[in-house]
Amino acid sequence: MKQGLSLRVSQHLALTPQLQQSIRLLQLSTLELNQEVEQMLDENPFLERGDEAAEREAHGLGQSDSPTSPGDAEFEQSLDGDETGVADVSPSADELAHDWDGDGTAELTPDDPEWGGEANGPAQVPDDDRAAGENSGQPLSLQIHLLQQASALRLSPEDRAALHFLIDSLNQDGYLEDSLPVLATALAADNPALQDELIDHFTVALQLLQSFEPAGVAARSLPECLRLQLRQRRRAGLDGGSDPVLAVAQRLCDAPLEQLARHDLKRLALFGETSEATAKEALALISRLNPKPGREFEPLPQQVIVPDVLVTRVGSGTQVRFRVQLNDAVLPRLRVLDSYAGMLKGKSGHPALLSRLQEARWFIKNIRQRFDTILRVSRAIVERQKSFLVHGELAMRPLVLREIADELGLHESTVSRVTTAKYLATPRGTYELKYFFGSALGTETGGNASSTAVRALIRQIIAAERPGQPLSDNQVSDMLREQGIACARRTVAKYRELLRIAPASLRKR
Repeated sequence: MKQGLSLRVSQHLALTPQLQQSIRLLQLSTLELNQEVEQMLDENPFLERGDEAAEREAHGLGQSDSPTSPGDAEFEQSLDGDETGVADVSPSADELAHDWDGDGTAELTPDDPEWGGEANGPAQVPDDDRAAGENSGQPLSLQIHLLQQASALRLSPEDRAALHFLIDSLNQDGYLEDSLPVLATALAADNPALQDELIDHFTVALQLLQSFEPAGVAARSLPECLRLQLRQRRRAGLDGGSDPVLAVAQRLCDAPLEQLARHDLKRLALFGETSEATAKEALALISRLNPKPGREFEPLPQQVIVPDVLVTRVGSGTQVRFRVQLNDAVLPRLRVLDSYAGMLKGKSGHPALLSRLQEARWFIKNIRQRFDTILRVSRAIVERQKSFLVHGELAMRPLVLREIADELGLHESTVSRVTTAKYLATPRGTYELKYFFGSALGTETGGNASSTAVRALIRQIIAAERPGQPLSDNQVSDMLREQGIACARRTVAKYRELLRIAPASLRKR
């Protein structure tokens, strides 16, 4: 083997720690960013919260609408280079001097703009708003609700213990999934005599439990759940239904679910041995029942969305315009702790402390840059979707990530990170930034229609259909074509499913 030297030119991506942090912060949601800030405050002694907003630097929020400079474009390429051709952004000697490992010197001038710099970032949610949600009354659980009813009964200790055991065995829907023999075997696997005794107590307890509220609780199947609710309605004289209708409804509870879902009156009338008119009344009665009686006691998940950007309407008529600004409630206010940072001025050494100081400075810069980018992208989106803000979904324009990226001099992946889990509060509601992007569908006039506008039009067409004669996907496609929008049947079906609208066979009533 012959050895030799050769030169080779190649491109590679070199991400410094601060660039990696900038990418990560950009894709975080507001909640995740707050967690990141809290963690950094705990770990870095040079970082503290600023009570008052500091002056913004020349490259801060006030300059968020300025065109992207060649240096910024190079920075974007370094963040988002692809596999086919990646820019070589190996840090220069000057850049290495600002790495987190410290600059290696103590030449830190008192007027260094980074000393004590702040990033205007999220203030906490007001205490009044937070307390309103925390102090709201929580509903009782299903088990507690049933135990309260059981406490009013005079039972033997054995029957009371069996009743409590069945209550604890219910699932979140209020069903008793295991049979009584299975439950008895679980308690007395090696004692057949005790199993029989337990089954007797469970049988008594089950009859009592199935008479509790909510109606249908402790059922072992969906038909039994519906029958229990019909039985309690008959006892209470609810709905004003006649005995024949209730009897037919009891029989229809055992009908195949497909026939019930499709409202197939002919087959249901045969199954219930009655007329179609009576079957229709019985079906209407069944539709008012609750197939999961335990769910009403489950606490609803509270997902509070705090918008990152606020859009307010200014002016009216032809002079209407929209003001776009960051939400102060999500901007963390951070600054370098002056008392600690001042101790390092004019001193040499302390490489670990210098590294932590540099880390705090870069963290503030990256947070500021994150919100700068969010604001720039939001303003570009609002500028292109003014028609939506004025007229609604039907006026939404087609928009793709590439358009915003080209306009702002960013990479598509950067725009994608910015628009994920970031929210825009508008006069029409709060939307994720990704909501304003949609593919284009061709029209007969040669223009394009946004997929969001087409979905809104499909919803509008189906809402206006006759209940007895619902429109098929083909008919909706033809109606869209009459309005100049080329939308195939398969596309209509896809959009209808996204809107959670049932097919025509299930909408018929």
